[in-house]
Amino acid sequence: MEAPIRDRSYNEKLNYFLLPVLLVAIDLLVVCGTMFLAMLLTEFVLGEELKIPRSFYVLLPILYMSNLLLADLYRTRRVMTDYARKIFKASLFSVVTIILFDFVLHGGELPLSRVFLLLFWFLSFWGLYLERFIIKRVFNSVGIWRAPVIVIGAGKTAERFVQAFGSNYDIMGFIEDDRSKPLLKQYNYLGDFTNIEQVLRKNPTYEVVLATPGLSKSEIVKLFYRVQPFVKRVSFIPDLFGVPIANLKTLKSFDDQLLVLRTQNNLNRVSNKFLKRAFDLTAGALIAIPVLPIIAVTYVLIKLDSNGPAFYNAERIGKDGKTFKCYKFRSMYVNADKILLDFLDKHPEAQEEWREFQKLRGDDPRVTKVGKIIRKYSIDELPQIFNVLAGTMSLVGPRPYLPREKEKMGSFLPIICMTMPGMTGLWQVSGRSNVTFSGRLKMDAWYVRNWSLWQDIVILFKTVKVVLGKDAY
Repeated sequence: MEAPIRDRSYNEKLNYFLLPVLLVAIDLLVVCGTMFLAMLLTEFVLGEELKIPRSFYVLLPILYMSNLLLADLYRTRRVMTDYARKIFKASLFSVVTIILFDFVLHGGELPLSRVFLLLFWFLSFWGLYLERFIIKRVFNSVGIWRAPVIVIGAGKTAERFVQAFGSNYDIMGFIEDDRSKPLLKQYNYLGDFTNIEQVLRKNPTYEVVLATPGLSKSEIVKLFYRVQPFVKRVSFIPDLFGVPIANLKTLKSFDDQLLVLRTQNNLNRVSNKFLKRAFDLTAGALIAIPVLPIIAVTYVLIKLDSNGPAFYNAERIGKDGKTFKCYKFRSMYVNADKILLDFLDKHPEAQEEWREFQKLRGDDPRVTKVGKIIRKYSIDELPQIFNVLAGTMSLVGPRPYLPREKEKMGSFLPIICMTMPGMTGLWQVSGRSNVTFSGRLKMDAWYVRNWSLWQDIVILFKTVKVVLGKDAY
């Protein structure tokens, strides 16, 4: 039986027409506000009055807003990490545009203070990001933010769509032939593939998502043409799972009705290798300063807690498959291998867990008292900051695998070894020890294939949240 759909016409009009206008107006206020705040802070830092040409009071917001409009920040609903990436680029391009205009208008001279430009960029980026975060939360609570959508298909692909973008869409329901799909227990069932047209007439919406990658090309084309007359926008999810998507670009030939998807190996470019290394050195040096006292205190506590060295410097697989010494605090007893064998002999149920995860996720008898604490907050891995500065590790990268794990890595080995292992990585923020060994391999390979500097920055921020919020093993 088809579930009734409530009247969404008012919210649809707000979402499609008024919300973008409101977002532009609020963004303009934030840009102007952060511009004046940057001026005040610059005067405070420099200790003198900041002189800015009067024309720039108007020109700066116009140039900034132009970049925000070009970044497509008003019509498309995005997840917050994508908003952050878009706003970061738009704010950076805005400041560069302002510098160019400043240079041209003043005959090669740059009257705008460098301190002001740096503060304006920093404050405007964070101001716009926090503003968008708050607006999304507030508008979501009153039912305005989410754009209405009908999804065709309710299988695994649709489940991924709901998980990734569910906070941005008001899912009116699903069209699906198989009524037993799990999603149909949570959302409205609107009908099957035979009566798509009737469903869309009865439940008008601006967008339909085709989550049917299992259909043949000809079937998808027919489905697309059946849906298109009833909506303003049709989105479809192609069967490209596993293909690098972070830098996907399209080429089109209208004459030949041809679409080409192009991706590139970012970590195979010299400029990106230099960029990643420069980021590691800069951010690593900044991180090393506050963690040095923590390292010193941890060293003393380990020596007081149990016999043996404070550090456990083991061989790990590095870039190009070469091994290196990975610095780490010792969190286990010195006879940990013997303790493990004895434990597995006495607890056969733990043997399967060890085979699958290569870890004991519960109470590990090998771990010392101090070891449990430093593992919980990943303090045992802090000495790896010296690996980063030395160039054998990166701040973000694949997991540092053991040499004995080479055979188990199989075809993933050459991909993962394209870059240096990281202090943290996608595996760290996506489940940590709850992820199987094969799952970690897939995550690491996906990270390498889809590398971007922005992704590294996002993972670093997520790592802080994960380390403070979850236990490690």
